[in-house]
Amino acid sequence: MKKQKQTNEFESNQFDLLSGELILSILDCLDENPLDKKSFSLVCKSFYSIESQHRKTLKPLRSEHLPKILNRYPFVTHLDLSLCPRITDSSLSVISVSCNKMLRSIDLSRSKFFTRVGLLDLATNCSNLVEIDLSNATDLRDSAAAAIAEAKNLEKLWLARCKLITDMGIGCIAVVGCRKLRLISLKWCLGVGDLGVNLVAVKCKEIRSLDLSYLPITNKCLPEILKLQYLEDLVLEGCFGIDDDSLAVLKQGCKSLETLDMSSCHNVSHVGLSSLTSGAASLRQLILAYGSPVTPALSDSLQKLSTLQSIKLDGCPVTCSGLKAIGNWCVSLREISLSKCMGVTDEGLSSVVTKHKDLRKLDITCCRQITHVSIAHITNSCASLTSLKMESCTLVPKEAFALIGQRCHLLEELDLTDNEIDDEGFPICLLEFTVHTCIVLRCCLLMLFVFTGLKSMSRCSKLSRLKLGICLNITDEGLTHIGMCCTNLTELDLYRSAGITDSGILTIARGCACLDMINISYCKDVTDSSLISLSKCLRLNTLESRGCPLITSLGLAAVAMGCKQLTKLDVKKCYNVNDAGMIPLAHFSQNLRQLSHRSGAVVACQHQLLAEHDYLALEEVDAKWTGSCTIGMWRPYKSEAPGLL
Repeated sequence: MKKQKQTNEFESNQFDLLSGELILSILDCLDENPLDKKSFSLVCKSFYSIESQHRKTLKPLRSEHLPKILNRYPFVTHLDLSLCPRITDSSLSVISVSCNKMLRSIDLSRSKFFTRVGLLDLATNCSNLVEIDLSNATDLRDSAAAAIAEAKNLEKLWLARCKLITDMGIGCIAVVGCRKLRLISLKWCLGVGDLGVNLVAVKCKEIRSLDLSYLPITNKCLPEILKLQYLEDLVLEGCFGIDDDSLAVLKQGCKSLETLDMSSCHNVSHVGLSSLTSGAASLRQLILAYGSPVTPALSDSLQKLSTLQSIKLDGCPVTCSGLKAIGNWCVSLREISLSKCMGVTDEGLSSVVTKHKDLRKLDITCCRQITHVSIAHITNSCASLTSLKMESCTLVPKEAFALIGQRCHLLEELDLTDNEIDDEGFPICLLEFTVHTCIVLRCCLLMLFVFTGLKSMSRCSKLSRLKLGICLNITDEGLTHIGMCCTNLTELDLYRSAGITDSGILTIARGCACLDMINISYCKDVTDSSLISLSKCLRLNTLESRGCPLITSLGLAAVAMGCKQLTKLDVKKCYNVNDAGMIPLAHFSQNLRQLSHRSGAVVACQHQLLAEHDYLALEEVDAKWTGSCTIGMWRPYKSEAPGLL
């Protein structure tokens, strides 16, 4: 009896034999799934303690639990409060006292209710703070900016949409305290002009990334900006005060600049852009979306950018001769975006892709004039493509899509929304095969039959994101091949693809274990069987099933119990979902952030639901029509809602 007791005691303490380094190595492998870390910490007291010391990043759901959370995790360096909309000065005071010098990064981009008092506590006590995101803090004024200036070691600062901060506040940050800044975003800070930007450029010599989108600036501040010797990323999107004369200062040189975004700068033409050739010799990415027409003059002004790898011309009027001029560039581009460009034709696009054979990413969304000719040239010349977006290319016939699967085997992202693709397609040109005997001919015909349409796409085994929304010709047969062969799939969009039923979804759920997002909205033949099969996808975090009338509370309950990482759910117009489905959702889906639900015809519980949803950490509840769901189902689980992770 005594021997048995000793044996049991030895077996119960076997974890003590593991070294601390080995346990920490195990924890390092669990970063992808927070639930795994939670399970790890529950094994024993020693694991609980080790996990508390190992964790460096926290993303709390509720601010009232901050004292307990920070007490448990004393070595946190990054605190993400983007899921906590109510952060007060008291909350920031707790953080500054608990984290003190350990804290290096904090995200307050979706939080409000704090003032300069809380920010001053944070900046004063957390002396090692290097990153702070205050985007969308529309109530902050210059006094808050002065408080931020006390963070002397700050390197990254986001102030996007802080519309009440003016040049004076930015001056406090740049002149008084934050000389070590490497990144600052002033996007939509409408009170900041040339003076504030000049102060940043003069005083913060370490700046690498500068976002000045939609600021009322002119050419007065550009000379100082371009003197920044480490500047790599400059965003001037929507700066209407910038014109060709402003860019003339580029001739003085900005050799470190690698990315320039001048989207929606309507006063800049090829004349101003020609200054880039001599001034920005290291430029790798150029974004000119919704700007000047793509003409030979514009193309010629950029052709000497020898290091250019990516150009984005989204929304620009395009001429065939302009695209041909891009095709004649000596540099070999890796990324081209022509999304929503009017004037893209087979002749122009083909001249680009046949010359730039090293393309990795191509976006031709809504290029409605291209046909199978362009697809043939793309697939024949650019076999190394990893991303192809061609939504709404309505003149491309169904038989052309087979070429993508036959030739572009490295694709990781493919957007075929609103196209004519089907399961089978039609036989491709037989002249591509050499046929010597009847036996060989049979094999060739078999290959042509098997690898067309979605069946052909299934040969792209590295696909991780696939969009097939509004593809009315696809059915379960084609989707089955995707599920069997594309096992790395993480995102699948089947919006309004009416031919899809439970059979196709079942194959996807079985074959794609890494699936984290699926959209089956308005697939009217989908039933609870699909949701039950998707409940086995443990990584699923986004489910959009709007307008699926056959889905009931049974299927929703299965998803709630199986998909513990669910953060976004859309069940609008699922008229058979009621309290029986919402109760498991409130109980099991503790990471839910956004719920969209309209299924009744009255609004009796709307205001109550919106008032009570915070304990479930919901960012948004669309409860305009929630007559079939009573508020009572939410209340029993208020005490069970998590305040952690």
